[in-house]
Amino acid sequence: MTTRPAFRFAVIGEHIASRADLVRTAQTAERLGYATLLLRDHFVEEPFGHQFAPIAALATAAAVTERLPIGTLVFANDYHPPVLLAKDAATLDVLSGGRFELGIGTGFLREEYMQAGIPFDAPGVRVSRFEEALQILRGLWGRGPFTFHGTHYRLDAFDSFPKPVQDHLPILVGAGGKRMLRIAARHADAISILTVSTTTGAVTDDPAQRTAAAVAEKIGWIRDAAGDRFDRIELSMVGTFLITEGDDAARAAAQVREERGWHALSLAEVREMPALHIGTIDQIVDIIRYRREQFGISYWVVSDTQMDAVAPIVARLTGT
Repeated sequence: MTTRPAFRFAVIGEHIASRADLVRTAQTAERLGYATLLLRDHFVEEPFGHQFAPIAALATAAAVTERLPIGTLVFANDYHPPVLLAKDAATLDVLSGGRFELGIGTGFLREEYMQAGIPFDAPGVRVSRFEEALQILRGLWGRGPFTFHGTHYRLDAFDSFPKPVQDHLPILVGAGGKRMLRIAARHADAISILTVSTTTGAVTDDPAQRTAAAVAEKIGWIRDAAGDRFDRIELSMVGTFLITEGDDAARAAAQVREERGWHALSLAEVREMPALHIGTIDQIVDIIRYRREQFGISYWVVSDTQMDAVAPIVARLTGT
């Protein structure tokens, strides 16, 4: 019988604009029993808001906490050549005492590329480059020099310093499309499953991609590509938590459907969206347990605006 994966909950810092904000968020996340503090990797304000550069901010977060792992959701590969990212990641791992988790994706935001003067290549090119970068990161974290001759990167007997403290520094890949999910299935330790489309160079919210059927299809792609390693991959999503009083879940779901304009979906389809948790604390605990059974998703990411409200759920499901 397959062992159920343990639950983990991360806080993603979305409203950190000062050192005080960062320290408070990191220390509160640690106190409340969250598994990780995550930061995004963007240069521009839209669509996620201004944020600090993740390398320096995560180093600061590690310095003001004792146990809290730190990570990214996610580095854009095109913004960080893999030789530099391997060194930065390993250095963060050393300085944090082995608490760093690397989240990475291709990079997708066309307007950000344009404003920063970075060429915005076709999706297939960016994905191919990303897959090569994953192999380089692992190779540079290994013992001794590493050689790699690919289409996009070439290294000859390059020996990166330092090496991570962790014997196997975990890599999380953020992905939503079939090819990216299959690449993640072959290389990643964890996969953050996207339910929005980024193929146009912007975030496109198609509610059909949020449904239980759509997420099940994505997990099927992962399973097929992962083969024997599927049970060792941690499945993750960014969750939305609508905690209600009493039996108000149906009304809350109807309100969400109206506010988001998801009129093409039934109320049942909205309530069954894997990333949307609606109900009392007891009901949401049961929902998350059910979705682990249904989909295998065990690693949930919570906005910093919700970390206090969701803390009782974290405590119930992780035993903290």
